[in-house]
Amino acid sequence: MYVKSHSQGEYIFDHNWAHAYERAGRDYYPKLQIAVPFTPATGRRFLVRSGYESTGQSALVQGAVQLAADNDVSSLHITFCTAHEADAGAAMGLLPRTTQQFHWCNDDYGDFDGFLASLSSRKRKNIRKERAQANGFGGTIQTFTGDDIRPEHWDAFWTFYQDTGARKWGTPYLTRAFFDLAQDNLRDDIALVLAHRDGRWVAGALNFIGRKALYGRYWGCIEHHPCLHFELCYYRAIEMAIKLRLARVEAGAQGEHKLARGYLPVETHSLHWVGDAGFAGAIAHYLDAERAAVTEEIEVLTDYGPFRNQQAEEQE
Repeated sequence: MYVKSHSQGEYIFDHNWAHAYERAGRDYYPKLQIAVPFTPATGRRFLVRSGYESTGQSALVQGAVQLAADNDVSSLHITFCTAHEADAGAAMGLLPRTTQQFHWCNDDYGDFDGFLASLSSRKRKNIRKERAQANGFGGTIQTFTGDDIRPEHWDAFWTFYQDTGARKWGTPYLTRAFFDLAQDNLRDDIALVLAHRDGRWVAGALNFIGRKALYGRYWGCIEHHPCLHFELCYYRAIEMAIKLRLARVEAGAQGEHKLARGYLPVETHSLHWVGDAGFAGAIAHYLDAERAAVTEEIEVLTDYGPFRNQQAEEQE
């Protein structure tokens, strides 16, 4: 659990809550955060011995809430917890929040063509067209992992990361030293996909390799080429997951454009406690409406997914 004075690096966005709280004359920060920093990946957040999940989580939640109250912080947030933890936390009085991410799921595909065969003919043709356009950008695309990742690769990716961060959220929060630390400690679990053209690296995507999933994290470029983003971030990730026999690729939140590339929406969960009763009640009403909207959106987007509907294709 961390004491935080901002809401960066969380990917469960509460900036509007902070603004409303402060407009009411209260201090939203500092707040308490139970999370894996900078990592929008679902996992256990209450670490208890097997067989003691119920009593253990109950004790940890009570302790965390007591710490928040004793230190007079505005709120407590548990982000990207499991669905089971979310249900248990809600039963204990925490406010449950449902958001969504886009994941690609590996249906035991033998290769990328096997994945394409599961799509509707129109989507299949579109992906082949995009991949041809991306790979015809006038350079080469390579994937590096482990000791094959060199300092020049991180220098290039640092430039990409800064460009994307400056355009999307103003101030990139990771430092250049972070990537050196990642190389020192995590290099065998890193897959860096880089595009090279005219003697320089022009675009890149950073992935982390888990036991069951490939986690797509950051992307950036210094040259724009049509469909290169899709190739580096989505299609190369799918190929890698198939090769490594991973169950899924987690491509993060936002971006309905991922849908046409085989990434479907899935629920993610978080829990929240707010000390001010009136503000907590307002957030609870908001979360009820948001949860219904997210559920409906997931259903609609899934229906519009790219996978084959045999009956519809026969009618065509």
